[in-house]
Amino acid sequence: MSGRLNLVSVGPGFAELIPDLARHALEASDVIVGYDLYLRWIAPWIEGKEQHAPPLTQERERAQLALNLAREGRTVSLVSSGDIGIYAMATLAFDELREDDTVQVQVVPGISAANACASLLGAPLSHDYATLSLSDLLCPWEWIERRATHIAQADLCAVFYNVQSRGRQEGVYRVLDLMLEHKSPDTVCGVVRNAYREDQTVRITTLGELRRGRFDMLTSLVIGNRFTRRKTQPGGQEWMYTPRGYNAWTEEAPPAAPVQAAPEPDAPPAGAVWVFAGTSDGNAIARDLVQAGETVVVSVATEYGGRVARDAVPGAFVYAGRRGVEARRQVLRGAKAVVDATHPYSAVMSAQLALLGQELGLPYLRYERPPLLPEGTPGVTLVDGPEDALRTAAQAGPRVFLATGSGGLSAFTRLPEAQGLQPYARVAPIASSLDAASAAGIPSRNLLAMLGPFTREQNVSQWRHWGVQSVITKDSGEAGGAHDKLAAAQELGIPLIVLRRPALSTSAPYTDPADVLSAVLNLQEHPTP
Repeated sequence: MSGRLNLVSVGPGFAELIPDLARHALEASDVIVGYDLYLRWIAPWIEGKEQHAPPLTQERERAQLALNLAREGRTVSLVSSGDIGIYAMATLAFDELREDDTVQVQVVPGISAANACASLLGAPLSHDYATLSLSDLLCPWEWIERRATHIAQADLCAVFYNVQSRGRQEGVYRVLDLMLEHKSPDTVCGVVRNAYREDQTVRITTLGELRRGRFDMLTSLVIGNRFTRRKTQPGGQEWMYTPRGYNAWTEEAPPAAPVQAAPEPDAPPAGAVWVFAGTSDGNAIARDLVQAGETVVVSVATEYGGRVARDAVPGAFVYAGRRGVEARRQVLRGAKAVVDATHPYSAVMSAQLALLGQELGLPYLRYERPPLLPEGTPGVTLVDGPEDALRTAAQAGPRVFLATGSGGLSAFTRLPEAQGLQPYARVAPIASSLDAASAAGIPSRNLLAMLGPFTREQNVSQWRHWGVQSVITKDSGEAGGAHDKLAAAQELGIPLIVLRRPALSTSAPYTDPADVLSAVLNLQEHPTP
């Protein structure tokens, strides 16, 4: 039997924007398959038809169901919002389609989120542009960052999909920072939420202002190029548009932000032990390895960490900067071993390093500071994540001190549970940390820029001065000042709320630096490919 599968796009959900071709396909179908929300949009056209609506997370099952029904000789419409061929269901249907299938397939195009948002803003996509999904569920985050960098370097207009979710708060700010490395903060941008649906909002702003915004999965961001302009009509109607012509651009365009390629480091030595550090423990392990005669590379995420490592580990090669998984894969070829001495809460990095070690045949040794605040410690409340931490803090009062590191501040302040709370924090006196605190919305009066670790007396004095009513921290071990934080909280009679360490799927870590040194020295030399 030869059935028919219609892959039907229904746009943003606005009936007037659904093409006639889609309506005809739906009316001619025996069976309709789609997410329940999409089926409600087209209810008048599918009344009385057999309908199947697997839940949102079962996309592949939805495609398989539609194909199996078509294989029975039936006419089936698989429905998707936007354009079914753009970040949507068509690709799953083609994945499941067999080369011996006799099912007839028709793809019905529709209005994508990029088209819908562009029409509400004006004409921002009149020249070359790119779309980029910021969801890392189906794409490694390192790839997303690399693609964002290329978009910024090419000065393309862009539309960002899947901008920000509850569990993925920081990614959009990282991508906006990459944009700002190559685009002017004055670049004209648009923010559209719920295009052509209830609660639609449309706003035109600048790239610099976007960095201070908050978004969700219903929001799309439209990033202009250096020529994108804004125009206001009488009555306040605002538009953004990108000129299409080439001829006079050089004369009329505002100056672009300078593009400065990051200097590439000298090639790391082959056959080295790579110590992924950024902590005092990691630097100490690297120093011991150098003194034992090993060739050592210390890898750290920031230039500041690089300066610290160069002072702390003389004789080691320092590899500084966030370079992504592909860059790590390349430089680790021919290494002797990987020593993972990253922060106890760097679960993503640890998992990545373990996988790279397995892929490249490298010994992987994980060092982790022993925990100091286990379950049952008097005065300590262990919690599973930022939401639980903020809910617990709210019970003590609005003034909460975030001792979680500058990089994680936004993960707290941008949550709904943070509403009504007054956050305080200490960060390192370097530009990236201060910028992170500013992006997280920490007021200057609630911020102290100073290098730690801090003594019990310093904690007591600072927290008493601010009137802090609870402290949220991590069990970062002795080097992170965990005991001094606990002692200060106990003296002040305020709760110390501690995030549980992430559970890693890697082998049991070393907790003594001497054991790491011994294990490395006993390794056989890894051959260089």
